[in-house]
Amino acid sequence: MVAFVSHHTSDRKAACDPTCKQFQTLLYVTAPRDAATDLARRLVDERLAACVNVADCTSTYRWDGAVHEDAEAILLAKTTDDRYDELATRVVEWHPHAVPCVERIDTVDADAPFAAWCAGAVADAE
Repeated sequence: MVAFVSHHTSDRKAACDPTCKQFQTLLYVTAPRDAATDLARRLVDERLAACVNVADCTSTYRWDGAVHEDAEAILLAKTTDDRYDELATRVVEWHPHAVPCVERIDTVDADAPFAAWCAGAVADAE
């Protein structure tokens, strides 16, 4: 587990208890640049992620015995613990690669107003 530590005052921290609906989880994904924006939008449209940041990167990796270097994008999808499983399932389903990079990053704490917004943004529409 990677810990992201907030430097906010304690009254602004969201609970770290994994049973709390506001427990923040990030999904780290890499994808081809031409697929990243569509994937991000689908995740937000389906209320699986409250927000997805997309940043260009270059990935260097070994595949089929050779080293490759490709232009890709990093997607950081913010969600809650209780929405993570469905989010990860959809990313794998919608991703253009056969073996996509999908990694979970749990936060130790988050700014309470942001955590509340995130929880509301991924809640079922009423």
